[in-house]
Amino acid sequence: MTQETGGRRPNIYDVASEAGVSKSLVSLVLRGAHGVSPARRAAVEEAIKRLNYRPNRAAATLAGNRSRTIGVVLDDYRNLWFVGLLAGLHEQLAPLGFRVAVADPLFNAHLDRTPVDGLMSLRVDGIVIATEPSEEMFAALDVPAVVAGNRDIRVPGADIVTNDDMVGGRLATEHLIGMGHRDIGHVTGGGGAARLRAAAYEASMLENGLRPHITRGQGFTMESDGYQAALKLLDQNPSLTAIFAANDTMALGAAGAARDRGLRIPEDLSLIGYDNSPLASANLLRLTTVDGRNGEVGAKAAQALLDRMKDPHVPVRTMLVEPELVVRASTAAPA
Repeated sequence: MTQETGGRRPNIYDVASEAGVSKSLVSLVLRGAHGVSPARRAAVEEAIKRLNYRPNRAAATLAGNRSRTIGVVLDDYRNLWFVGLLAGLHEQLAPLGFRVAVADPLFNAHLDRTPVDGLMSLRVDGIVIATEPSEEMFAALDVPAVVAGNRDIRVPGADIVTNDDMVGGRLATEHLIGMGHRDIGHVTGGGGAARLRAAAYEASMLENGLRPHITRGQGFTMESDGYQAALKLLDQNPSLTAIFAANDTMALGAAGAARDRGLRIPEDLSLIGYDNSPLASANLLRLTTVDGRNGEVGAKAAQALLDRMKDPHVPVRTMLVEPELVVRASTAAPA
């Protein structure tokens, strides 16, 4: 409950008085600005906590050019890889008083050309692009931006923070090869991350004298790019004993395809995904997957964006996060 001050909600002057500092120093702390001593920052933060003070964000936005909001453009709400990404962003941005506004390509599609246009209308201070950007999309950018994940199109002036998809694709494929599988298929979608994961799969297969079997969809959905692609892959290659799916959502679709072809997982068909999304740990599937450490990607993306907001002219960087293999019950040695 908000502490009342003389029958009213506390304001920034009450915080300043409680902390024994000036109103402008409280503003600096609220903005996350540098140059405030740790002791004074702690005093202000304690005063905010004691008074349960909540800044008037609308007034702050009207008074200046910053909304303390970061926009995030996702590829598809059905692809749960972004859960970790948003957690990592929140971890870095929330203590500094930033909010996060999330949009996907359908966000206000009846009003705006792209989700970036919609976020720009909210006066966001920066944007994290976590989807395949179009030239039309980044043409609307008028704030610092960071791209999360490997993408086919580069956004001028934007840093890139991503897990190493080539390493992750090799981890998945070589895990299956190491278990004794020789007939391994791959279902994949469109975009830079999918392209790199497929390239890693293909390279690992060829290096081990094995023939790649790849079925490509357009996106990363469960039905068309997972289920249907896996059905096609299994029908064309009945000897397959394992499938590597380009993400966990597609792996779930592939599990449905295996079931409809009378195959048990992992007794008849081993299955591995990518992202270590909440789907992967569910008891229904207990999916072996590659953890792209999306929380760390989100945290690093937030920091890169904050750096660029302070100085738009810092050199553009590409930051890689090392993925990890998470082994669960969906993979086993071939019968």
